[in-house]
Amino acid sequence: MYKDIKIKKLDGSKVEIVGSVATKDFYSFRKQALQNINDEITIDGFRKGKVPEATLISKVGEMSVLEEMAQLALSKVYPEIIIKEKIDTLGRPEINITKLALDNPLEFKMIVTVYPEIKLGDYKKAAKIENEKPEETFEVTDKEISEAVEKIEKSHADHTGHDHHSSESKEEIKKYLLENKKINAQEKRRIAISDAILQSSVFEIPELLIDSETRRIEAQFNDDISRMSVKIEDYLKHAKKSIEEIRDEWRPSSEKKAKLQLILNEIVKLEKINVDTKKIEEEVKHILAHYKDANQDHAYAYAETVLTNEAAYVFLESLK
Repeated sequence: MYKDIKIKKLDGSKVEIVGSVATKDFYSFRKQALQNINDEITIDGFRKGKVPEATLISKVGEMSVLEEMAQLALSKVYPEIIIKEKIDTLGRPEINITKLALDNPLEFKMIVTVYPEIKLGDYKKAAKIENEKPEETFEVTDKEISEAVEKIEKSHADHTGHDHHSSESKEEIKKYLLENKKINAQEKRRIAISDAILQSSVFEIPELLIDSETRRIEAQFNDDISRMSVKIEDYLKHAKKSIEEIRDEWRPSSEKKAKLQLILNEIVKLEKINVDTKKIEEEVKHILAHYKDANQDHAYAYAETVLTNEAAYVFLESLK
């Protein structure tokens, strides 16, 4: 349906697609376009959806019909181009109609963000270097246990000032603190591996992914503020900052997280790492049980990403 396609790479991991739809193919959408407009418009003396073509065009104008035809044509053409030209897109395209006239081809220009070409660093070597470093030894001091007991007793104190007896034994507290230290050490090692791979990898990070990560951070930030029963306006006033300034502060973190996710995706693809569907479904059930308003599709995508990332790190940690 489309022809004269020209594809040009742009900066920022984007491509420009220029092309046209032949007049005959373009006009094949006229009947549907007229019906769509007919179904939406109300004209005195006519039933909805039953307005004669001549009357309809005199009311809305020929250009409105052409614009509806263009929307229908491009909604069909765009996925055809993406599939045939094997363009790995991210997000929605920016579509501009460059020629729209009676009895003429439809000409267009699309700009779309694409999955970046990643020159991955030697991730196996980076992981081995970190994994070969001596493992930390962990111990929990009496002081740390006492401080933890004090915090627990304080958190269990009721409003009358009386303390509830803590059900946690010192041994349980010691076990918890020890496990927490091990988790922190593992996280530290994973960060070191990630940083090493990031430094040796080369690729452009699409602005779209940075924006998406920033929105995620902002949503979490708003939830945290809300749980403290504080209005975002009051927080900003107290901090003497605008939300735009705070977003700018988040940007380095957003960019790093977006880059890291791309790298993990690439490692998962190269190493053919898969997560059992049953595990993902179990995690989705857990999410939906705790967040009643959560969207199931979003919950599945989130669970799949988290579990796949974990599997990627387990693989990297296994390299010696």
